[in-house]
Amino acid sequence: MPLAVMLPNDRRQHLGGMLFLISLLVFFISSLLLYAIYAMNRRDDPQSLATLPSGFLISTLFLVLISGMVHAATRTVRRDRSAGTGMLLAVSAVLASIFMGMQFYAMTELLGGEALQGGTGKGVAGMIVVLAILHALHVAGGVISLGIVSVRSLMGKYDHERHWPVDFAAQYWHFLDVVWLCMLAAFWFTTGGFEI
Repeated sequence: MPLAVMLPNDRRQHLGGMLFLISLLVFFISSLLLYAIYAMNRRDDPQSLATLPSGFLISTLFLVLISGMVHAATRTVRRDRSAGTGMLLAVSAVLASIFMGMQFYAMTELLGGEALQGGTGKGVAGMIVVLAILHALHVAGGVISLGIVSVRSLMGKYDHERHWPVDFAAQYWHFLDVVWLCMLAAFWFTTGGFEI
């Protein structure tokens, strides 16, 4: 929706949401750059060759599916299909909870693996856990917001004119997708790859 046709309140919310996403982008870019510098300085460390859990790959499929469903919800709300929008958002919230469970399981595999036998403060694997936990915290916020937006959608709070929260939920999940894919690529290139 162009800014010119938005109501003043929607315009403020849109600007606030964009500033929030930009600040998160700066945070994650700087975190990934610091990780890359750290990983390059430790590339001769045998712990850097540890393999990543395959759960990270499987959960990535869920994250992309969630993003696609939330994007589909933005299309249905614009067509005044509030029941379909609410259902897409509710299923997305459930899948997001499953994603978090899969990530938790993959991180426990990583924490229990041989790469962290010297402690989480040693090696690239410890940094991977820290970055994955940071991402998981942002996903948890996304799950909560998906739950709120889906309940409000099922209550009929959004229509073809007033649907900015649904749009922002989609933007946030697309953002989480891009960040996670960048993190996963960085992890893949700086470790021993994935257990397959």
